[in-house]
Amino acid sequence: MKLIFATHNKHKLEEARAIAGACFHIVGLTDLDFHEEIPETADTLQGNALQKARYVFERFHTDCFADDTGLEIAALNGRPGVYSARYAGEHCTYQDNVQKVLREMEGMTQREACFKTVIALILDGQEYLFEGRVDGEIISESKGTSGFGYDPVFRPLSSPLTFAELSEEEKNAISHRGRAMQKLMEFLKSRCQ
Repeated sequence: MKLIFATHNKHKLEEARAIAGACFHIVGLTDLDFHEEIPETADTLQGNALQKARYVFERFHTDCFADDTGLEIAALNGRPGVYSARYAGEHCTYQDNVQKVLREMEGMTQREACFKTVIALILDGQEYLFEGRVDGEIISESKGTSGFGYDPVFRPLSSPLTFAELSEEEKNAISHRGRAMQKLMEFLKSRCQ
């Protein structure tokens, strides 16, 4: 089954392909030579995921899915949340975002956080939503070199290591995106039988 993943992010695409395995042929927007920025103007993860999936479906008329992910930090009143990817500004880097979070949390003892991913699937013209969540904490300095985004400062409750210290397989087994992708894949496999 061919599915378009409505993303330009090669890290997300690699994670999705690793989780999906050989059952599904997942292509990203770059594979389709589509380089437009997709609007993300909703104020919720669910709204952004649906907006992106609809945008791609309208252009390609092919089954597709999109995700939106947010890091919610309790001590920052849920920030960066829906703005996680551009928290330090419109054209910021992953490192810029991490540094901003670490600066804002300097001296704080309450460090609880959670990652959430919402996936919106459009299959045969119908819309479906899948959510994954992982609870953890923000550590005070970056550790590890794997992953991307806030991975070097997010330590899940189920591990003594940050996401950036885990292998891709270990991270996918417990991550927010991994959990949402597993729900998506189980749903798709049930439809294919």
